[in-house]
Amino acid sequence: MTLHELPTDRRIGGARLRTVLGAWHRPGSSYVALADALRAAVLSGAIPLSTRLPSERELAESVNVSRTTTTAAYGLLRDEGYLVSRRGSGTVTTLPDGPGRRPALPTAGSDHDLVDLSIAAPSAPSCLHAAYLAALDCLPRHLESSGYAPLGLATLREAIADWYVRRGTPTTPDQILVTTGAQHAIHLLVSAQAGPGDRVVVEHPTYPHAIEAVRAVGARPVPVPAGIGGLDLDLLESTLRQTAPRLVYLIPDHRNPTGTSLSSDERERVRSMARRYRTMIVGDEVLTELTMDGPAPESFAGDGSSSGHVVSIGSASKSFWGGLRVGWVRAHPDVVARLAATRGHIDIATATLEQLVTTQLLLDEDGTLQRRRAELRERRDHLVGLLRDRLPTWETPVPRGGLALWVDLGVPASSALAALAPRFGVRVAPGPAFAVDGSFERNLRIPFSEAPDTLARAVDGLAQAWDALGVSAPGQAPASRMVV
Repeated sequence: MTLHELPTDRRIGGARLRTVLGAWHRPGSSYVALADALRAAVLSGAIPLSTRLPSERELAESVNVSRTTTTAAYGLLRDEGYLVSRRGSGTVTTLPDGPGRRPALPTAGSDHDLVDLSIAAPSAPSCLHAAYLAALDCLPRHLESSGYAPLGLATLREAIADWYVRRGTPTTPDQILVTTGAQHAIHLLVSAQAGPGDRVVVEHPTYPHAIEAVRAVGARPVPVPAGIGGLDLDLLESTLRQTAPRLVYLIPDHRNPTGTSLSSDERERVRSMARRYRTMIVGDEVLTELTMDGPAPESFAGDGSSSGHVVSIGSASKSFWGGLRVGWVRAHPDVVARLAATRGHIDIATATLEQLVTTQLLLDEDGTLQRRRAELRERRDHLVGLLRDRLPTWETPVPRGGLALWVDLGVPASSALAALAPRFGVRVAPGPAFAVDGSFERNLRIPFSEAPDTLARAVDGLAQAWDALGVSAPGQAPASRMVV
C-alpha cells in the first residue's frame, strides 16, 4: 500500500495518547524510550493502524518533553516503517510493510496425535442424545409442512424470546430470527447493512470470522482497541463520530479472544451511543452462558428500549454443541423481516430437527449449563497452573468466563511459535489471526475446552516449541490476574 493509498479513519489526541503510553520513561535517550512505547502500542493494537497521531508539538506538551524529543521519536519510527507522514493528514500509524494481512487460522487436520487448540469449542453435553430423541418425537407434527421456515420454527423463537425475558429484556417472537449458527447471523447482518467501501467498526482483537464477513462484502473493518483492559469506549465514540460506520460488532461477554467483558455502566454507554449516532451496534452473546466467576452479565440489549439500533446475536454452539449449527438474531421486527428476506440469497431456513433439539435444550434446562461451567472452570484453572509451571515468563490473565486464555508471550513471536508448534504435537491460533492488521504478535490464544490430560499434552508441546524457538521474555512476567 502506497503512502497516498493509506486510509486514515480516526485521530488520537495528545491527552488520550499519554494515557495509552502510560509510564514510558526509562533511563537513556528519551526519544528512544518514547519511540519504543509508541511502537509497542502499535504492535499491541492499543493504537490501531491508520490512526493519525498528534502533531510533534501537541505530543511534546502532552507528555512533557521537548519538541526535539518528539521529532526524533517520530523520525525513528518513520525510518522503521511504523509511521508515515503525508500532506494534509499528518503522521499516521502503519507497519513496516504496510497494513498487514492477518494470517489465516490454522486448518484443522486429521492427525490424531496432534492436539488441536485452534478451535475454542466444547464437546457435546451428556444430555444431547436425549434432546435428539425428544426432538424426534416432536418431528412428525412438522412433516406435513414444507420444512421451510425463513424466520425459524415458532416454538424455538418463543423459547429464545423467553430466554431474553428471563434476563430482563422484554422480547417477543417477532423480534427473533433463527439462523444457521452465529456466524451465519454475522454474515446476514453485515451483508444487509454494509457494502463496498463502507466502514464497519470491530473490537481489536476480535473473532476472526467477523473480520472476514466485513471484508467479504467489500467493506472496511475499522478496529477499536479492546485489549486486556477492556474496550476503549472513548475511542469507540470518537470513531462513531468521525467515521459514521454502517455497523459496529462487539462481543460484550468474555470476548474472544481476550476474555474481558463490558460492565453494566459500559453497556448502557454503548446503548446510548447507538441511539445518539443512530448506528446499529451488534452484541455477540454466544459466550454469555459461560460465566464461571461472579454473577451472570446483564443482557446486552438492556430493557429493550434501544432495539431499533441495538441487535443481539446468540447461539447454541458454545453453550451446548457446535454440531447443532443453530443461532439467532434479536432485533426490531423490521430488521428481522429484512434479514429474513436477505437470507434467501444464502439459504432458505435452518434445519428443522436441529431447531427442535435446541428448543428442547432451552426449555428443559436440567443443570447442563451449571455442569458445563463447573467443568470449564476446572479446566481453566488446570491450564493456568500448567502454564505457570512450564512457561512462567508468559503472562496469563485469568478470564471470568468464555473458553480461552489470551496469553502475553513477552516478545513478538506468536506466529513463529504457531508455525513451529505442530512439530511438537499442538496446533494453536497466533495472535495476528484475531487482528485486522497484523497486530498482536506478542499474544497467543489458548482454549481450555479440552480434557485435562489433553491440555497437559498441549502445554508440553508448547513448552518444547518455545524452547526450540530460542526466545525469552525480558524478565519474569507479572503474576496472573483476573480480567473483567
